Amino acid sequence: MSPGVRDLQLARVAGGGDADSGDMEDVRLLDSYEHRESDDAIEAGEGEKEGGGRMRKIQVRITGMTCAACSNSVESALRSINGVVSASVALLQNRADVVFDPSLVKDDDVKNAIEDAGFDAEVLAQPTTMKKKSNNKTLVGQFTIGGMTCAACVNSVEGILRDLPGVKRAVVALATSLGEVEYDPTIINKNDIVNAIEDAGFEGALVQSSQQDKIIVGVSGVMTEMDAQLLEGILSTLRGVRQFRYNRISTELEVLFDPEVISSRSLVDGIEEGSNDQFKLHVINPYARMTSKDNEEASNMFRLFISSLLFSIPVFFVRVICPHIPLLYSVLLWRCGPFLMGDWLNWALVSVVQFVIGKRFYIGAARALKNGSTNMDVLVALGTSASYVYSVCALLYGAASGFWSPTYFETSSMLITFVLMGKYLECLAKGKTSDAIKKLVELAPATALLVDKDNGGNVREREIDALLIQPGDTLKVIPGGKVPADGVVVWGSSYVNESMVTGESEPVLKEATSSVIGGTINLHGVLHVKATKIGSDAVLSQIISLVETAQMSKAPIQKFADFVASIFVPTVVAMSLITLLGWYIGGTIGAYPETWLPENGNFFVFSLMFSISVVVIACPCALGLATPTAVMVATGVGAKHGVLIKGGDALERAQKINYVIFDKTGTLTQGKATVTTAKVFTGMDRGEFLRWVASAEASSEHPLAKAIVEYARHFHFFDGPSPRKDGENHNKDSTMSGWLLNVSDFSALPGTGVKCCIDGKRVLVRPVETLQQVLFVLISE
Repeated sequence: MSPGVRDLQLARVAGGGDADSGDMEDVRLLDSYEHRESDDAIEAGEGEKEGGGRMRKIQVRITGMTCAACSNSVESALRSINGVVSASVALLQNRADVVFDPSLVKDDDVKNAIEDAGFDAEVLAQPTTMKKKSNNKTLVGQFTIGGMTCAACVNSVEGILRDLPGVKRAVVALATSLGEVEYDPTIINKNDIVNAIEDAGFEGALVQSSQQDKIIVGVSGVMTEMDAQLLEGILSTLRGVRQFRYNRISTELEVLFDPEVISSRSLVDGIEEGSNDQFKLHVINPYARMTSKDNEEASNMFRLFISSLLFSIPVFFVRVICPHIPLLYSVLLWRCGPFLMGDWLNWALVSVVQFVIGKRFYIGAARALKNGSTNMDVLVALGTSASYVYSVCALLYGAASGFWSPTYFETSSMLITFVLMGKYLECLAKGKTSDAIKKLVELAPATALLVDKDNGGNVREREIDALLIQPGDTLKVIPGGKVPADGVVVWGSSYVNESMVTGESEPVLKEATSSVIGGTINLHGVLHVKATKIGSDAVLSQIISLVETAQMSKAPIQKFADFVASIFVPTVVAMSLITLLGWYIGGTIGAYPETWLPENGNFFVFSLMFSISVVVIACPCALGLATPTAVMVATGVGAKHGVLIKGGDALERAQKINYVIFDKTGTLTQGKATVTTAKVFTGMDRGEFLRWVASAEASSEHPLAKAIVEYARHFHFFDGPSPRKDGENHNKDSTMSGWLLNVSDFSALPGTGVKCCIDGKRVLVRPVETLQQVLFVLISE
């Protein structure tokens, strides 16, 4: 199958339809390993303003959101920023995608807006630390311009800059002696701009460029304060490093740098060499970092749940169990000051649960109310506070009047415990829904073998982080290893399993000038690959990006769910008040008998319990989680089986489909070969023949060999003339080795087949030259 045909088939799978002009981004997505295009060019239509400016898109991790009302609150806060074009918040992923005009809005503005809304925010680094430049991407540079004295100087400099080829926009401020220039780096670079300013008779220097990148690395070897100072000193001397921050506790170093000046690998090498190899750095994968934070959130919620449970069990024991145990009950009835021992104990235990363990609900409720919205935290805070405050008031009233009303401290503590348990289970569910992304990320190798020259000009091999690969690097791929980046074979010959991308089970021969895809598996030979596409330009990265975009998208029906969630809490509170008034008024007018009241109770307490019940059983979380959970699970399962779904809208429309027609046989595959027919052209028994062939192929790692062995194993145990009578299930060892023959002198011939000796006979298994899907077997003395 030619590369062009393969690309078109994959594009149709990814897009869910034909690759027409409206869906050309899908064709580019999976065709990128044949054509030098960038995803920045794909997004050019979305990224351009009316004035020709470039939009910036960032991802922000948000912690503290509990329901759809929270995500709606964050979206509203982001969209209210002048310069923000769009904002989409995904509750399940705790993430927001924000598109804005970088000339009006900075990353910190987005982060501050989220924090002002009452949530914690962190701008995420891109999944790669080095991006290939796109012909359609412009940069914004800020330059100092000295020597300007009047408006005429400003106009002169602006005119000169705007006349430069590749400059899109130039603005000069006299008061600050600064100029901001938007330019195309493929046509003109920052040095040309500085030279133009100096040629005009002014002093010019670059302050900063918009093409800055961020890398997060783990640092080992920093043991003392002097070591930390040494690290800071090395970073301060490296050209292109704009900003850095080192966390002594997590040993993580975050560096903001200009990739036009220094590459990520040069930065890492510079730090290690500057410390005489005292410091060892490893790049932290942003996806692994996000997973770590998700696990940390789940662990924190589990600790809160266990703590609440440990305090709530004694309260429940005192309230429900102890009255049935005379000895313990008599101890609880001891009077200590104005209250009984049991009252003191309940009050103390529940206060810890209410205000220490449950403080997160008060904080969340305060944030929501501050921003004019309501969420699940408001309901929990209202319900538990009503129960707690009433119980405290009942105690104080009893101490003052001598009339003791029943308390309901256990309602408050148990409610918080059950809600925290639900939050913990929710965290686990969120983690499961992102498994598809994790598995896609794991397809790419963590390290790569770089072939380069040392200072003496000698060729050497060294292992580097895969995230530090740069275009043009020569990478060695050993047998059984994964291709670390998209590229072109410059030396060697081998078969590569590309089923993870193409779905084709048959390995593809790769020779010099052949294209390879990052994440695919090299089977036999050694390959030297020249990296051509890395980071967001790589095929695997674009697939991950497509799945992420699909999971971030909102289905049309979710808009209705968000609307219901926005009015859910006020409606529940109103219904709770109506319930309180209804039962209280009904009791005072005799609508129900006083025998319904609990011992020492009254109509208000009786009504209050119903009111609290209305609040605590209502939960808007399901409204906000149902649709995104369904979208994430569906897109994740689809990605696992090689089907790329565009998002919730496509899924919602797909439920109307009655029939699906595929245009060719083999469009849907399992990604592995299977034997369809086995014929014997001699008098040899078929079962014995398959046993010989399987014995020869059992030592081969080729996918076709595995298919032959599986076919022969199944025939031997289930379809053969002498199956086991007892029907006993066989484990892997008995089914894969016990029935095979002893093999000697085994040799795998790449592209030719295998040969070996079995019981003194030579066995050769090879494909028929004219029919690549047919194997020819020769057994001779």
